Amino acid sequence: MSNPWATKMEQFTAFTAGERERLDSLLAFKQRGFEAQEDIIADGAHSDYCHILLTGLACRYKILPDGERQIMAFLVPGDLCDAEIFILKKMDHAVGTLTASTTAMIHSSVMKMLLREASPIAEALWWGTMTDLGVLRERIVDQGRRDATERLAHLLYEMLVRYRISGATKTNAIDFPITQTDLADATGMTPSHVNRLLQRFREDGLIELRNRTLTVTNPLRLRSLAQFSATYLHLDRTEARDPAVYDRAGELI
Repeated sequence: MSNPWATKMEQFTAFTAGERERLDSLLAFKQRGFEAQEDIIADGAHSDYCHILLTGLACRYKILPDGERQIMAFLVPGDLCDAEIFILKKMDHAVGTLTASTTAMIHSSVMKMLLREASPIAEALWWGTMTDLGVLRERIVDQGRRDATERLAHLLYEMLVRYRISGATKTNAIDFPITQTDLADATGMTPSHVNRLLQRFREDGLIELRNRTLTVTNPLRLRSLAQFSATYLHLDRTEARDPAVYDRAGELI
């Protein structure tokens, strides 16, 4: 069974065969399928389980009083959707699917046990939480300091990197069922503005979008346009283990 959760966490540490088997068994114990546009957990809800995305694509989002939606982060396979729920009484935002998706469900008592251990798994879980917060901080920088072009380029490049570290791709092509409305809600732009920028990126030879697949055709230029640095993803072990995914400057390409 593929385990994108363990693959993601191994960007921080190397698991033993026993630790890998333990993580595999946790994912296999209880799973749930979701249709597209379905909440994994709703804003204001509580659950006794934490959800780990195994397949598909999801997002953290908030519906404002006027009905507008703000997407705060996209979630790819291997991401923990709601680690906070076993501490908080209820969610302060929603996690919903963008495509048909599958999650593994781990009971809150098991998550508490894992986090209280003095083990590589516990350390990797904390690392995952820190990198998730890093992604959210980048969205703050997006809104505060990056212009629209940089904002969209940064998000596209980040998605490529995150799909790579989850093991979902080893190339510059990723599944990309994200709509222009989704991108608009994630970047604070209008769908028409997103459309114009995507068209410009295509014309400039930076990307191709075809059949719900995004191919970054010129990763060096896209990264430069985005002023992207992978520091907030804390991929030191990836660089040491697999230098082929880095260019000579030490950045993911």
